[in-house]
Amino acid sequence: MVSLICTLQGHRDDVNWCAFSATHLSTCSGDKTLRVYSTTQEFSELPYSPLSGHGYGVHCCCFSPCGQFLASCSTDATTVVWSVSAGEIEAVLEHPGRCAVRVCAFSPDSTHLASGASDGTLALWDFPAKRLVSTRMVNDATVVALSFSPCGQVLASGSTYGDLRLCGLDMGQVYAEKNAHDLGVTCCCFSPHMDRVELVMHLASCGQDSLVKIWTVLKTSTGGWKVRLLHTLRGQAAPVLSCSYSSDGQLLASGSVDKTVTIYDASYNSIIIMYVLCSRYVTACAFSPTNAVMATGSMDKTVNIWRIQDGHSCQGRMAAGRSRLLVSDWSEEDVGAWLVEEGLEGLAVTFRANNIDGAELLGMTKDTLVELRVESVGLRGKVLRKIEELKGVSVCSGVPDEYLCPITRELMKEPVIAADGYSYEREAIESWVNSRNRSSPMTNLPLKTVLLTPNHTLKMAIGRWSTSH
Repeated sequence: MVSLICTLQGHRDDVNWCAFSATHLSTCSGDKTLRVYSTTQEFSELPYSPLSGHGYGVHCCCFSPCGQFLASCSTDATTVVWSVSAGEIEAVLEHPGRCAVRVCAFSPDSTHLASGASDGTLALWDFPAKRLVSTRMVNDATVVALSFSPCGQVLASGSTYGDLRLCGLDMGQVYAEKNAHDLGVTCCCFSPHMDRVELVMHLASCGQDSLVKIWTVLKTSTGGWKVRLLHTLRGQAAPVLSCSYSSDGQLLASGSVDKTVTIYDASYNSIIIMYVLCSRYVTACAFSPTNAVMATGSMDKTVNIWRIQDGHSCQGRMAAGRSRLLVSDWSEEDVGAWLVEEGLEGLAVTFRANNIDGAELLGMTKDTLVELRVESVGLRGKVLRKIEELKGVSVCSGVPDEYLCPITRELMKEPVIAADGYSYEREAIESWVNSRNRSSPMTNLPLKTVLLTPNHTLKMAIGRWSTSH
């Protein structure tokens, strides 16, 4: 179960990132500021907050593992290091090439700070000396995701091309997964938990393809690195913008354009244990390292603080992704999660082995269950009753997808056509362009122009549909 503790409303633009230390929460925004709150004093804002050292929007922020420093990066091509105790600037690190810096991350021992930029370069800094150690050109796409492994030996990066790469501390590439996410990676993070004997770790990534992927990263006996896809999570119905592990590695949260935060049991990967519904799309999520608390940032300019209560069951819940799909569109994973929710987890393995997806589920009969060797008459009856309940419950709004804005997933009121050929709600695409450096929400490619053309035909069609419904 999750319950809302409070809502922080200080920012005047989209919230781009949230980060916790043991005693503080930091948030950053397109309004050029960072805000810092005390987690030990009911999330009261510190006297020196907001921090105003950047000339443009702030994309990312992170605390050093010791909690004494806060790093932030911005379109102004700098990564700024702040003193948490005083709120003063300790250093300004200018990215090579003077390109917008989209993401930054500390190594586990605080010896290094990495940053990734819009020109496809990575920079590695000696943090104690505040000195540039090395750079690497990943590709000509924007680097938007960075995470150090818990052992501190490798750095994972993701780009808008969709590639996921691992580099050593010498910035030499040790692994590359091409097209890890179609249309682009948006975030990646290593689980803090690892097998320190075998050096086996888990890396989560998410992207514009609406997927969260879990990768196993391990060091081979020859000293190289091997990566394999462990699981693909389909709990959300729109691009996933952020992901974060809890400090014990037991939970994995992801925030999406479908306005939800989905929380998975990381031990079982595909089991959705709870979800949170927000008012606008979720741009950031982070777990506290010391408390059962999670922060989520959104396009509505607010940060919500949630308490995560013990227990993984939530009465009446339905996974966020499935709640926006017709049952006939459910994947095999969706069906398995539904079985668990309905107390039919004993059938999950059988259904998965027989590739039962949503369409197969709706067509299921008593004879089908017999063929699946569900021998108990009572159990067969229970399954069929649950299926009938599914048929009688509307699990989607019924709104044609082409009437929904791809950004907000809401029914459009003022649809406009952008340079990429897609239609959006005017307010949503204007805000996106202002904060996303003129990139297409659907393709991640630069928009040739920011001119918007009213889509009168679509507006009339939406009007007719609304009247009849």
